[in-house]
Amino acid sequence: MLLLHARLLFSQQPPAVSIAVNASQSIGDMKPFWSFFGYDEPNYTTRKNGQKLLTELQQISPVPVYVRAHNLLTSKGNSPGPDLKWGFTDAYTEDKNGKPVYNWVTVDSIVDTYVQRGMKPLMEIGFMPKALSSKPEPYEHKWSAGGNIWTGWTYPPKDYNKWRELVYQWVNHSIQRYGKQEVTTWLWELWNEPDIGYWSGTFEEYCKLYDYTADGLKRACPECTIGGPHTTSPRGEKGYQYLTKFIEHCLRGKNYATKKTGTPLQFVAFHAKGAPELVNGHIRMNMGVQLKDISRGFTAVNSFPELKNIPIIIGENDPEGCAACSEKKEPKYGYRNGTMYPSYTAAAYARIYELMDQHQVNLRGAVSWSFEFENQAWFAGFRDLATNGVDKPVLNVFRMFGMMNGNRVAVQTNNTLKAADIIASGVTGKPDINALASKNDHSIAVIVWNYHDDDVAAAASPVELTIIGVPQSKVQVHHYRVDKQFSNSFEKWKSMGKPQQVTNEQYQELEKAGQLQLLTSPAWQEVNEGKTVLKFDLPRQGVSFIQLSW
Repeated sequence: MLLLHARLLFSQQPPAVSIAVNASQSIGDMKPFWSFFGYDEPNYTTRKNGQKLLTELQQISPVPVYVRAHNLLTSKGNSPGPDLKWGFTDAYTEDKNGKPVYNWVTVDSIVDTYVQRGMKPLMEIGFMPKALSSKPEPYEHKWSAGGNIWTGWTYPPKDYNKWRELVYQWVNHSIQRYGKQEVTTWLWELWNEPDIGYWSGTFEEYCKLYDYTADGLKRACPECTIGGPHTTSPRGEKGYQYLTKFIEHCLRGKNYATKKTGTPLQFVAFHAKGAPELVNGHIRMNMGVQLKDISRGFTAVNSFPELKNIPIIIGENDPEGCAACSEKKEPKYGYRNGTMYPSYTAAAYARIYELMDQHQVNLRGAVSWSFEFENQAWFAGFRDLATNGVDKPVLNVFRMFGMMNGNRVAVQTNNTLKAADIIASGVTGKPDINALASKNDHSIAVIVWNYHDDDVAAAASPVELTIIGVPQSKVQVHHYRVDKQFSNSFEKWKSMGKPQQVTNEQYQELEKAGQLQLLTSPAWQEVNEGKTVLKFDLPRQGVSFIQLSW
C-alpha cells in the first residue's frame, strides 16, 4: 500500500510554477549580510580542518567575512582539552599576590588565522576567566558527559576594575600586533545571551559589565566599535524586554563605570532561531518562528527613534539552537546533512532581505552559527558546514550567495509566500517555490528553491523562469544545483556504504562531491527583446542557481 502511495505521489506532477525576474527593476542593494559565521569552540579555528573551512568561507565571499567565537577569555581549568560547546585560551590568570598575568598566545593564534585570510573578528568579549570569577568552582563544564553547563565561567567578575583593565589590555595588545587601521575594522561585543544561563548575574550586573567593558575598550581605542547585547529570541516577551531594557540603559541609564549618562552602543545584536520537531515520524521545520524573531528584533530597534540606521547584527541566525547536538542525540536535527538545510537557508535568507526592506533597517550581518567539529563521526548530524574536512550541501548555498552582487531585482511568482505568511502559518501547505535575484554590470543571478517545512518525499516541480530586462541579445547560462544528485557529499557518502574509515580515494571523491556543481554544461541562449525563458524541474528541497553572463 505504501509503495502504491509513493507511485501515485510521483506520478502526479505538480503544476508549473512561473517565476518572473525583472532585471530592470532594482529593489535594493544585494548586501552580503550572510557573510558572518560563528561557533562555540575557538580552539578548532587553528586545526587543519578549521583552517581549511575558514579559507573556503573567505574565498566564497565578496567582502571580508566576520567570525564570532565563544570562549575567547575562558580558562582551561581542569579540562583535558576543547570539547563540544567548550573551549579556552587562558588569556588571564593572577599570580600569588593577585596581580594580573596576561597571556595572548592562544588568542593571537586564533585571530592570526582570521586576519591572515582577510577575515575580521566579531570579537566576543567573554567568558569569565577563572581567576576573575566571583564563583570559580566548579569552573569548566561537563556538557558532553551530561553535566551542568552553567558553571564558574558564567558569573560576574569579583573585581570590575580588573575586568575593565583586561579589556583595555586585550584591545591595546591587538593594536600593537595588528595595527590600529586593522583593529578599527573589527566589531567588539560583550558576552552571549545574557538573558539565559550564559550569564549567571542579574540584568543590572550585565549592564554594569557592559559599561566597564566599553570604558576599557574606548580607553584603548576610541575609534573601535562596540555593541550588544546578543540576547535570545525577541519573539518572546522575556527576550524582547531584555533587549529593549538594555538599549534603554545604553541611551539613558547611569553608566556604572563613568557615572555619566549613557554608554556606547554602536550596533544592536540579537539572536533568531527556528524550532524543528518530529511530527508523525518525520522532521518538520519551523521557519516562521525564526522570521518572527527577526521581525520582532527589528521592531524593538525601531522603537528607539535615536537608533535610526544603527547597524543591526543577528548574532546567531539558525534553524534551531544547538549546533553541538548531533542527530543521534536529537533525531529532529536529522535535517542537517542533506538537502533540507540548504533549501531552508536559501528560503530563510531571502525572507530576511524582505524583512530588512519592510522594516527599513540597516542589517549589517546575520551570523550562521555553524562551523566544524573535531574528532566526530562522519555526518554525525551536527549543525556544521563540513564534516571531517568535507563540505556539506548547505555550504553550497553560501557559495551561491557569494556569486550574487550588485542590486537585488524584482521577482514575481504565482506561488508567492511572503515572510508574513510564513510567520503566520509556516510552510506546511503548498511548497515554497520562489527566487531571489540580483544584477550587476555583466551578469544576472537567480537563486531558486523548492522548500517545505515537512521532510517528506514529493514529486519535483516544473519551473518556468522568465527573465526580462536583459541588456544583451545573447547570454551564457550557468545552471548550478544542490539536490540529492548534485553538490551533495552526504549522498555520495551513503552510496559508499556510509564508511567511518574513509580511504584517500574516497576522501577525494567526497571532497569533489561537496563542491558546487553544474546541473548542465554552460550554454549560450538567445535573448529576444530583453527577455529569455528557462524551464527546468526542481526537486523538493532542491536549490538551483542560474547565472546569465555577457
